[in-house]
Amino acid sequence: MSTHELYTRPAPTSTWNVPLTGDARFTWEYDDGRDRLLALYQKGKDRQWDSVKRIDWDLEVDPHDVLGVPDQALAIYGTPYWDRMGERDRGELRRHSASWQFSQFVHGEQGAMVTAARIVESVPDLDAKFYSATQTMDEARHVEVFSKFLQEKIGMVYPINTNLQGLLDETLRDSRWDMPYLGMQVLIEGLALAAFGVMRDMTTKPLPKQILAYVMQDEARHVAFGRLALRDYYRELSAPELKEREDFVVEGCYLMRDRIRGREIWENFGVPVAEVDEMVRNSPYMRAFQSLLFSRIVPCVKDIGLWSDRIQATFEEMGALDAARSDLDALMRQDEEIAERLDAERFAAEEAERKAEVDAVIADEIAQGAASS
Repeated sequence: MSTHELYTRPAPTSTWNVPLTGDARFTWEYDDGRDRLLALYQKGKDRQWDSVKRIDWDLEVDPHDVLGVPDQALAIYGTPYWDRMGERDRGELRRHSASWQFSQFVHGEQGAMVTAARIVESVPDLDAKFYSATQTMDEARHVEVFSKFLQEKIGMVYPINTNLQGLLDETLRDSRWDMPYLGMQVLIEGLALAAFGVMRDMTTKPLPKQILAYVMQDEARHVAFGRLALRDYYRELSAPELKEREDFVVEGCYLMRDRIRGREIWENFGVPVAEVDEMVRNSPYMRAFQSLLFSRIVPCVKDIGLWSDRIQATFEEMGALDAARSDLDALMRQDEEIAERLDAERFAAEEAERKAEVDAVIADEIAQGAASS
């Protein structure tokens, strides 16, 4: 089945063409490079995985309760719009909400795949080219995973959010080699990583938990890559050059904040956009969710040296400034450990199940042998 048959509204059948500017940079320096970046590259090679084999796609998913999270997570919960809904409509709303979230994930991951390939082309250092090549493969796998989940388990796809598309456009059009890092590795990937984490920790359903945990194991490396590459470079920039990057961060953060309101969902249920924005502002869950979504971006922006009063005021207005105290390295280690622990638990359970089956067969054979004698 064509994906276009699953879209909630018609999506363009032609490709979205973004004109690219800037240079493709070759280097003839093949030395060892930076140790931490090469260590990330080695980890990127070691941690490649096959989504067909690692994820249990036989697990059932209820499309009307994809994540198994409380209904309070829906912005209209407790409003007259919610009260007027029957259980069937509420189930359909849960389906649309999950579809919208995972649809933006798959669109963002395709953007990350294209941007990582762009970084291979434009970044001047060979060690960064090495790592970006492994990230391009990671992002291709993520697109594969999320698109399969949408098509086979939810059966519905939303078009790309205009705010996400706008930030991707600005990121890819910029001719400066560091801007794909800043737009994708710091802003888009940072927000996605936080969103994945909230959903991974909240979901009670095994298949989305597997998908999110394993994707996050990759994404933790990607955000670390952006930090390493930009931290050194931004120390060399002048005050006007840093201000240009800070302006980009501020604009990008507002785009990302507006994106999570999910206006496209509510339009399908007859809720006016102005009321949606008000409900999102008044929802305790959505306010907490927004704050958590910037938990990876804020410390990363601070770490790479973009920490002017204006940047801090922007995060304060968004209710996310406290995230500056987060230990980003500890969060990344936790993301990797959760994926490894999930693997260990799954494979231990599978091994115990196989052992029980073997023991049952042996016991049956012994019983049959005793009966025949």
